[in-house]
Order: sequence, then structure tokens, then C-alpha cells
Amino acid sequence: MDVRSIEGVKASPEHQGTVPVWWLFKPREMREETLGGHLELVSEFEVLGGGEVHPHSHPTFEFYYVISGRGIMTIQGEDREIRQGDLVKIPPNAIHSLKPVSDNASIRCLAFAVAVKDAEPIDYSSE
Repeated sequence: MDVRSIEGVKASPEHQGTVPVWWLFKPREMREETLGGHLELVSEFEVLGGGEVHPHSHPTFEFYYVISGRGIMTIQGEDREIRQGDLVKIPPNAIHSLKPVSDNASIRCLAFAVAVKDAEPIDYSSE
């Protein structure tokens, strides 16, 4: 499972040294994998304590960046605890789900996805 955090990345001084940047994916790092695709979505979501994102898949590279809370991310049957500051890369068509570690606390994430080349439209409400 590809989970990255700034805790393991040294800041790089960018924009003429005025801004520290922690590259979780370096520029063009995924160019070949995503060539011909398009930005599918950017969203913020919350999974309430006791809830879960049901297991599903779609033809996108999807990324979850944890804004707050902790959860159990499952990708293709592999479980890993994620927390604030973690960035999870979900490969295309990989079955994935997420649930908070506690029935009493939520996890809130930013999600963005890049569809693979020639991907059909996705109905996120019914998947």
C-alpha cells in the first residue's frame, strides 16, 4: 500500500526559497501512469464514527489526504491505519474502503482522482 507522509520527507525550499514544500509526489512522478487521463474529481469527505466507505473500485488513480482523524484504509484486502497528514495512493480498479478506527470519532479526507485514458463516466452515487 502506498501511503506517504511529510514526517518522512525533508522540506525543499521552493518559490525562490520563500515556501517549504514537502513533495509527497514529485512533479511529473506519475506522468507515464496518468498520460492521456484527466482530473476526475476533487472533494472533501467525512466518514462518521461507526460508518464506512463501502468496498468499491473505479478506473482512476485516487488519492486520499487525511485532514483529521484516524482510519483503517483497505486496498485489495490489505489494511493499514492512516492518520492526519497521510496521503494514500489507490491504484485504478483496486477495491478499496475506509472506516474510522473508533465508533465515536470520524475521519475527514480530501480526495482527488485522475481517470485513466478512455475511462467511461463514473456514477459515484450508485457505486
